[in-house]
Amino acid sequence: MTTPFAQGSREEFTKTITESDIYGYAGITGDFNPVHVNETYAQGTRFKGRIAHGLLTAGLISSVIGTRLPGPGTIYLSQDLTFSGPVRCNDTITARVEVMDPPTQKGRYRLKTTCINQRGEMVLDGTAMVLWPG
Repeated sequence: MTTPFAQGSREEFTKTITESDIYGYAGITGDFNPVHVNETYAQGTRFKGRIAHGLLTAGLISSVIGTRLPGPGTIYLSQDLTFSGPVRCNDTITARVEVMDPPTQKGRYRLKTTCINQRGEMVLDGTAMVLWPG
């Protein structure tokens, strides 16, 4: 098996989360938790305003995995996530993926996954296991 992705290889994707993204995600998933879609309600929470769905943020990692590293054809096997800070409307999030270990003989890669906001604050930290079919 060819191993095109060396330990330490890294890619990222940056996106500004919009109100349309948040409402679109709510519509697709059916998750209309008021902390995401109702500003009046959200003002009364610990966040003092609406926040994006955690899995919307995690979806940015999927973009990196499926298009950049390892890239097209990659199968997402598992993901461990820790949400360490809120993502708000108009936050610009950079999702980063880094190869942690050499691939297994079956083509499985362990990846470090993080999301950082425009202030340099980590909002998501985790690891993923993927299968690269190459």
